Amino acid sequence: MSGPDRRLGSGTATEPPGEISPAKGGTPWAAGHSLRLVCPAIVSWLVALVLLGCTATAGAVVAVGFASAALLVWALTRSGGRPRGGSTASGAGRSRGPVAGTALAVVACGAATAAVVAVKVHTVSTGPVAELAARHATVVAEVEIGDDPRTRPQRGGLTRRDSFVVEARMLSVQIVEGDRGQPAGDRVRGDVPVVVLASGDGWGTLLPSQRVRVRGRLGTADRGDLTAAVLVVRGPPEVLSAPSAVQRAAGALRAGLREASDVLPQGPRGLLPGLVVGDVSRLDEEIKENFAAAGLTHLTAVSGANLAFIAGAALAIARLMGLPLPARAILAALAMVGFAIVARPSPSVVRALAMGIVAALALGTGRSRDGLAALCATVLGLILFNPGLARQYGFALSVFATGGILVLAPRWRNRMAARMPGWLAEAIAVPAAAQVAVTPLLVLMSGQLDVVAIPANLLAGPAVAPATLLGFGAAIVAPVSMAAAQLLVRPAGLAAAWIIAVAERAAALPAATVGWPGGVPGLALLGVTAALGWLILRRRFRRYLVAGVLAAALVAVLVVGPATSPWPPPGWLLVACDVGQGDGLALSTGPGSAVVIDSGPKPGSANRCLRDLGVTRVPLLFLSHAHLDHVGGLTGVLRGRSVGAVVVSPGRLPEGESARVSAELRARRIPEWVVPPGGRWRFGATELTVLAPEPEAPQEGSGEGAIANNASVVLLVRWYDARGSPIGSALLAGDVETEAQARLLRQGVPPVDVLKVPHHGSLRQDPDFLAATRAGAALVSVGAGNDYGHPAPLTMARLHLLGMRTYRTDLSGDVAVIERAGRLAVVPRGR
Repeated sequence: MSGPDRRLGSGTATEPPGEISPAKGGTPWAAGHSLRLVCPAIVSWLVALVLLGCTATAGAVVAVGFASAALLVWALTRSGGRPRGGSTASGAGRSRGPVAGTALAVVACGAATAAVVAVKVHTVSTGPVAELAARHATVVAEVEIGDDPRTRPQRGGLTRRDSFVVEARMLSVQIVEGDRGQPAGDRVRGDVPVVVLASGDGWGTLLPSQRVRVRGRLGTADRGDLTAAVLVVRGPPEVLSAPSAVQRAAGALRAGLREASDVLPQGPRGLLPGLVVGDVSRLDEEIKENFAAAGLTHLTAVSGANLAFIAGAALAIARLMGLPLPARAILAALAMVGFAIVARPSPSVVRALAMGIVAALALGTGRSRDGLAALCATVLGLILFNPGLARQYGFALSVFATGGILVLAPRWRNRMAARMPGWLAEAIAVPAAAQVAVTPLLVLMSGQLDVVAIPANLLAGPAVAPATLLGFGAAIVAPVSMAAAQLLVRPAGLAAAWIIAVAERAAALPAATVGWPGGVPGLALLGVTAALGWLILRRRFRRYLVAGVLAAALVAVLVVGPATSPWPPPGWLLVACDVGQGDGLALSTGPGSAVVIDSGPKPGSANRCLRDLGVTRVPLLFLSHAHLDHVGGLTGVLRGRSVGAVVVSPGRLPEGESARVSAELRARRIPEWVVPPGGRWRFGATELTVLAPEPEAPQEGSGEGAIANNASVVLLVRWYDARGSPIGSALLAGDVETEAQARLLRQGVPPVDVLKVPHHGSLRQDPDFLAATRAGAALVSVGAGNDYGHPAPLTMARLHLLGMRTYRTDLSGDVAVIERAGRLAVVPRGR
C-alpha cells in the first residue's frame, strides 16, 4: 500500500481481503506469537554478545545451564498444564500456556546459542593457525576471499598507500623459517576464518570466492571476533583460481553499471553505483564526508531498503499484470535474489536480504505484527547461523532500523495522515522512525547526535528509489546494450545529484551534529531525556509549549548562532584550517579571494574550509612539499575555483605525490612554478616572501620523509594598514625539521607575531629556531587522535616557556588571525 486507507480497521467490507491495518488490533506487542519470538531473539542476542568474549568452556557451561532450565520448564509445563478434573476452560489454564511456552522458547534458544558460540570459539581459538598466530609466525598461506576487499582509511601520511581489509578463510598454512625465508615443515590444511590486512597492487580487484596464495605474518585476533588470526601481508596476492560463476556475473554487471555511469558528472558518477550496489570505489571524499555529517551514509551501503525498493517494484509490476498473490510473492523473491547477486552475495548482502524481505513484506501488506514476528525469527536464525553478528554495529543498525519502521512508522503514519496526505505521512514517518530507532546505537558508537539526519533523509528519500531502480535496470541492461543502459542512467544521475545537493546543504548547516556523551553514560542520558520528553508530551496542552521551545531552539541554532558567532570573523587575515593530520592555510587577499598554502590530506576538508571562508578565487597556491598530508586535498582547493598558479618545492622526489600533483595541474592547465628565496608578491595589504629552500640546498634529514620535510617552502607574511604601516607578521614554516631550521638560523630568522609551528609540533624542533621567531602566538595544525604523537609534549612545553600562546586545530577547529585595533589577534572557531 502506498499510504494509509482510512477505511482500514473500520470493520466494513471495503477493507481489502488478506490485509490487516496496523491501526486495527492494537500494538504489535499485543500479539502473542510476536512476544514469544521477541523474547527468545533478545535473549539469544545477549547470550552471544556476552559469550563471544569468553572461553569455549564458559560457553559450554552456560549451554548446559540453559538446557537444564529448559528441561525444568518443560517438566513443570507438563505437570502444571493439566487442570484437575479434566477441565481446560479455566482462565488459569488458558494463561499458563503462552507464558510457559515463551519461557521454554527463551531457555531453549539460550541453550542453542550458547552451544553454537562455544563450538565457534573453540574452533577459532585452538588448532595450528591459532598456535602460529600466538607465535607471530611468518607463513605462506592459501586463503579464500569471503567478502569484497574494503579500503582502509588513510589519515594523513607521506604518500597514498593502497591498503585493504579482507575477510577470508584460511585453507592451508605453512611456516616460513631460515634466513632465506623458505617454507619449512608440512603444509597444514584447515578451514578457519581470518582477517587479512593487505597492502599492494591486485587486492582491490579480487572477488569473493577467489583463492589466493600470500606470504605474511600472523597475529592474534581481537577476542570476540570469531577470527582465528590476523594475517598482515605486504605485496600483491598470487591468484590461484577464478571467482565462481555467480561472482563473475555480479562483477560483470557492476562493471557495466560503472561504465554506463561514465556519462554522468563526477559526483553522480561515483554515487550512483554506491546507491545501487554499494560500490563506492569512485565516490568523492568530500561527498563521503557530507554524507557522514548529514546522516546519509547508510544510502551507500546495501541494505534492506534497496531490496525493499526492488521487491516493491516487482510487486507493482506483478499487480499490473494481474498475477495472483503466490505468483507475486515468487516474482518479488526472484527480484531480490537477482539484486543480491548483482550486489554480490557477501555476508552483509545476505543479511540485508533477510532484513529487506521482512521490511518489504510487512510494509507492503500492512501486517506490522507479523512483520515484527518475522524480524525476530530472522534475528534468531542469523544469530544461530553466525553468532559473530551479535557484536557488529551494522547488524544492530539493520535490526533497529527495521524494528523502528515496523513498530513506530505505522502509528506515526496513521496519526499524521489525519492532517496531511497519506503519501506524505508515510514519507515522513518511515525515515523518522528508522532514525529514532538507531539513535541510541549512534550515540553509543560515536558520541554525537545527528540533528539534521531526519530532515536530510526526508528530503533525500524520494530520490533514492528511482536512483536504485533505474541504476539496477542499467546494470541488467548494460551487458546487452550500453546505449540503453546510459539512457537509464541519465535520470538516475539527476536523482543522485539531488541527494548530493541535500547532503552538501545539510552538512553545511550549523550544528549539523551535536556532541553528546558517548558509551553507556551517553546512552543513559539519552534515555532520561527521552523519558522526560515522553512525560511532557503525554499532556496535550504542553505540546504547543514544547513545539514553541523547539522552534525557538531551531531559530537560535540556524539564525541567532551565525549572527552572534559569524565565521569567518570580520577582518580575517589568516586561517589555519582544521583539515585533520595535515596543513591547510588561507591568506585573505580580498573579498572572495585568498592565497592558499597546502591543502591537507583530503579534498573534502580543504573545500569545506575555503567554502566557509567564501573563497572562490585563488590567485596563488603554495604546496610546501609533496607529502599527502599537504597535497592530498588539492582537488578540493581546485573544485569550483579559479587558480592562477601553483608554487611547489624544488626538492621534489621522483616517488610520492609529486607526479600526481604535476599531472593534475597539467590536466587543468595551471602553471607550476619553483620560486627561489627572495620571491615576493603583494596582494593589497598582504605581502608574501619566500625564505626557503635554496634550489641547490643539500638533501638532509634522518627518518622517513625528513628530506622532503626539510625542502618545505617557508613563507614570511607581512600585513600593512591603509597607510602602509605594518600591522603584524607570520612565519609559515611548512614541515622543516632541525637541519633546515639550523640553515634558516644561519641565514637569519625574522621576528614575527605568529608562528605556524613546523611539522605539526613534532619533536624534531630546534629550540634556538623557535626562540628566534619571538612569536607571541603559535598555530599547530594537527589531527585529532593521530598516530604520530603530534604535537610532542616537549615541543608544547618549549613553546609555553617561550611565552607563546598555542592554538591547536585538533582542539579549536579552524583558527583565524584577525586585525583588531591595529594589532593581530587570534580567534578559534571551536569544534
